[in-house]
Amino acid sequence: MTVEYLEEPPLMTPPTGLGPYRVRDYDGLPDEPRCELLYGRLYLMSSPTPLHQVVALQIWRHLDDIAQAAGGNAFGAPLDVELADHSVVQPDVIYLSPGRRELARHRIVGAPDLLVEVLSPGSMGRDWRVKLMLYAESGIREYWIIDPKTRLIEFLVNEGGRFMIAMPAGAKYRSQGLPEVHLDVAELWRQVDSRLPGTA
Repeated sequence: MTVEYLEEPPLMTPPTGLGPYRVRDYDGLPDEPRCELLYGRLYLMSSPTPLHQVVALQIWRHLDDIAQAAGGNAFGAPLDVELADHSVVQPDVIYLSPGRRELARHRIVGAPDLLVEVLSPGSMGRDWRVKLMLYAESGIREYWIIDPKTRLIEFLVNEGGRFMIAMPAGAKYRSQGLPEVHLDVAELWRQVDSRLPGTA
């Protein structure tokens, strides 16, 4: 099978209509290069930077502590999340509340409670446009988009199939829909600095 890999969606708008590929095509691909299936199109995934990895690891550790206390689960990339026959993604961090732990099979099948994407130059357009639309349509309850360069975090909450921005109280965010989930933003960046000095 000849496969067409894309690097990025168009700059302003996500692709319209479904591409030709489905889960069975994705499952038949070799392990390398890593890619995601979004609306029937295959997108290449570039290698992350050290800063990206440190931020993603700190978020995973924090959410894993919460999950262990609450009876849920947290996972870090790479792990497939099958949201539809036309879309399989590998978010940086995945959080499952206790009621959704059964979604974890050979991959995550269905909509996790919370997905986190740490932006990198090779994925920014995909995370902000295509995945934003896909995650909202798929019923993801919360989507966090973290820009490690500007140190901005968008906390997005799904309201009727559309994401709305949820504002933290000062430097601390607490989810309304997932009451056990919280994040001290200032502490996150302190932890990043302690592990990767000179990134501020």
